Amino acid sequence: MKNFSIVLNVVLIVAVAILYYLHFSGNQKPVSVVKTAVPKAPLSELEKAPIAYVDLDSLNEKIAFIRDKRKELEGEQKAIENEWMSASRALNDKKNEFIKKHDNGKAITDEMAAEFQTQLLQEQQAIEEKRQAATQKLTEKSYKFMDDIQKKLKDFLAQYNSNGTYKYILTTGTGLDYLVFKDTTLNITNDVIAGMNEKIAKENKK
Repeated sequence: MKNFSIVLNVVLIVAVAILYYLHFSGNQKPVSVVKTAVPKAPLSELEKAPIAYVDLDSLNEKIAFIRDKRKELEGEQKAIENEWMSASRALNDKKNEFIKKHDNGKAITDEMAAEFQTQLLQEQQAIEEKRQAATQKLTEKSYKFMDDIQKKLKDFLAQYNSNGTYKYILTTGTGLDYLVFKDTTLNITNDVIAGMNEKIAKENKK
């Protein structure tokens, strides 16, 4: 359960990082090291840093669509595990009942034991196959959700930055925090959260 949540968050982080790279890499220019003269007047905020950053952990927690969908997926994962555990316990009870019945004096032949063992293995295999099929289906659903989130973020950021204010938008978050220093005035996370919540709410009303 915990591992599934971690994987889901990691997948979201990677998907959004790729999105930002693809969306803004077209504006990149070759980097050269040059000496520049000290300006006579102070630079504007835009001239100093046409860069912003987004905290992905906050997006996960505060964008209602992401938070609710993650809980839904985690609930489905828990249901799969509970069903598997219940079926496994029932199979183990069946085995114990068979042993108990024959320990009470009822003779058991090698043929009976082999037949029961074969039946038990078949049922166990069916339980495992059902669990794997359900997990695979859930994984596909999770990736579809990630694709949907990526598209929504791409559309929102394209609109948000339609005036070309930022040349780069970086990401920060658990497992992806490469910014050793962050000027909090460049943090647009709250804008993204508010905008995405509003955008998705409007889409859901259609």
